[in-house]
Amino acid sequence: MLIEGEFDSRPVQHIRDFRFLGEAHQPQTAHELALLVGVVLPRSPAWEAEDSLDELGRLASSASLEEVDRILQSRKRIDPTYYIGKGKAAEVGKRAQALGVDLIIFDNDLSPAQMRNLETLTKRRILDRSGLILDIFSRHARSRTSRVQVELAQLNYMLPRLTRQWSHLSRQAGGGATGGMGAAGVRGPGETQLETDRRLVRSRISALSRELKRIDGQMATSRKQRLGQFKVVLVGYTNAGKSTLMHAISGADVLVQDQLFSTLDSTTRALNLDNHRKIFLTDTVGFIKRLPHHLFASFRAPLEETVEADLLLHVVDMSHPHYEAQMATVEQVLAELDVADRPTIVVFNKIDSIGNGDEQEEHADALAAQPDRVAVSALTGVGMENLREKILYYCHREEVTLELRIPQREGRLLSQLHEHAEILEQSYDSDEVHVTVRLDQCWAGRWQLERFTVAELATL
Repeated sequence: MLIEGEFDSRPVQHIRDFRFLGEAHQPQTAHELALLVGVVLPRSPAWEAEDSLDELGRLASSASLEEVDRILQSRKRIDPTYYIGKGKAAEVGKRAQALGVDLIIFDNDLSPAQMRNLETLTKRRILDRSGLILDIFSRHARSRTSRVQVELAQLNYMLPRLTRQWSHLSRQAGGGATGGMGAAGVRGPGETQLETDRRLVRSRISALSRELKRIDGQMATSRKQRLGQFKVVLVGYTNAGKSTLMHAISGADVLVQDQLFSTLDSTTRALNLDNHRKIFLTDTVGFIKRLPHHLFASFRAPLEETVEADLLLHVVDMSHPHYEAQMATVEQVLAELDVADRPTIVVFNKIDSIGNGDEQEEHADALAAQPDRVAVSALTGVGMENLREKILYYCHREEVTLELRIPQREGRLLSQLHEHAEILEQSYDSDEVHVTVRLDQCWAGRWQLERFTVAELATL
């Protein structure tokens, strides 16, 4: 997300001349070489920093970067000028020069001043965690929606980093100030190139925000069309296997890759879990520790699918050594979305990667006994039948079974019942239809079935 220009005196004339990381950092060879830098602080355990640095390595790989070395430093506090201190920064610069790396990636968010100071000292391009995540998002954005969201997040990230980037540029003359001549009252000091760039970026941010608002409206309309259907949404840490699980449940043609953030766009598929019950299943973008705030804000629209969910499937990579910490991260994001109390099934995925067959079976049996947990392998299909049964269990919790007497003139209502409900019994008497149906409670309310209800039966 660095803007090339810090080592180039040529002015940037227009917003399209800004080259984002996804464009400017395209590798000239097979892969650019990267040096990773992490910090251990007293308030956090060492394993957490090591695990985060491992994750940074996987992020770098997803961005087509090749990790050649990593440095993990213990510090009592963050240095406001160089983040890791001037002496350590100089050491990192020498190490980067010896290894011939193209850029240094920090496993933390750097301030614009820290990034600039580090670049000056190390003579290498500097990238922080947020910038790397944004680069990956820009590579994987395919739909118009995700492209707008990514560009908006990029510009919000870039705006404060324009500060003093082009301090060498003189002010541009104001209107009528050419050669000291011009109309009275219109001469002025003009504006610096930096001020021009800021204005252009803010203008583009405003345009993208309007576009995103329009997209939000379209997505809200699409969600209204699914009103009355049971909605299941997959959530989880990035690379937990949500897209693979989506494919295993629905057979949907969704992108399945062993990469972080391979899925950015929400994908919704309608499917029948049995002969009568139709649900909508949605795959969403994965969560991650320290997700940049501006990125979370930009991707609020697809996450609204989570807000509308009747049931969440929290997919967990059970093979990860610290999957409990990843679960906590997801739960924190769900709390920010105000859906922490939504009915949830925790799906412990990748059980095929744990121990031998007996151990896998032991895990699966222990979790299957709990209504809100299940162990599966989305790749091999182990445990998938248990998962479908648990989803159906939650579906049936939202259902009512009614005995109705409906006049035959209510043909439209009878047609809707056959389309959206399960007909358990049906008979005809004079001009009435006697029918026993099982259906979602929201349909019963929408159609005002209390007018025709003889009795409400225990749900079968």
